[in-house]
Amino acid sequence: MTRRLLLALFGLYFLLPLLATAIYSLWAGGQRYDLSAYARILGDPQFRSSFTLSFTLAVETVVLSLLLLIPAVFWANLRWPGLRALLEVVSVMPFVVPPIALVGGLTALYKGPAWWIGSPQFLIVGYTVLALPYTYRALDAGMRAIDLKTLSEAALSLGSSWLGLLLRVVVPCILPSILSAALLTLAIVMGEFTFANVLLFNTFAVYINYVGQTQGTGAAALSLLSFALTWLAMIAILRSGRQGQPSLGGGR
Repeated sequence: MTRRLLLALFGLYFLLPLLATAIYSLWAGGQRYDLSAYARILGDPQFRSSFTLSFTLAVETVVLSLLLLIPAVFWANLRWPGLRALLEVVSVMPFVVPPIALVGGLTALYKGPAWWIGSPQFLIVGYTVLALPYTYRALDAGMRAIDLKTLSEAALSLGSSWLGLLLRVVVPCILPSILSAALLTLAIVMGEFTFANVLLFNTFAVYINYVGQTQGTGAAALSLLSFALTWLAMIAILRSGRQGQPSLGGGR
């Protein structure tokens, strides 16, 4: 009985703000309630362009993060323990250094071609750094959960190359961790505001801030839409992870 009461209280704690936001987003003045705020948001070209830009940057950040960290975490857990200590230190840096300082250092450090500095893809470098703590820990937990040494020795003794070992043995075994890292990175990039605002790119978070300053009910509607889109993305990734989870692997 006590457990059910606590669960009910926790449910109310999380659901009541969403319910209040939903009611406010439907308010059209006086006693009228309709979907006009949602129609305005969905019909705004800036909504579609900003969401598309942020989602594209999120996918590109996920790809870059995984390409950099999967081999590094694999090697750190298998052959080079000192690299793991270095990764542990580097991965906490985004918690220590605020984003406004990171973006300042980013713009001062990279003096590349103007076409790249002025492109939204320039944000991917900073987003990869911001997502590093979550991406690294998700991948490291997956690597440590499998018998990496035994799997590696078995694959290499059967004639596999190091690349084949990584792609055909290790990656399928840590697929849930990879999907978790991808989901966390997706959520971080979709909600990141400081980098995009300072570098003057109109991402989804910047658009949300603009709507919040100019439209009351529109901001509430947009908050619920972004919440729903995040949950849909999470459910899709989790479903794909369950369907593709391999049976190979074992605990240490």
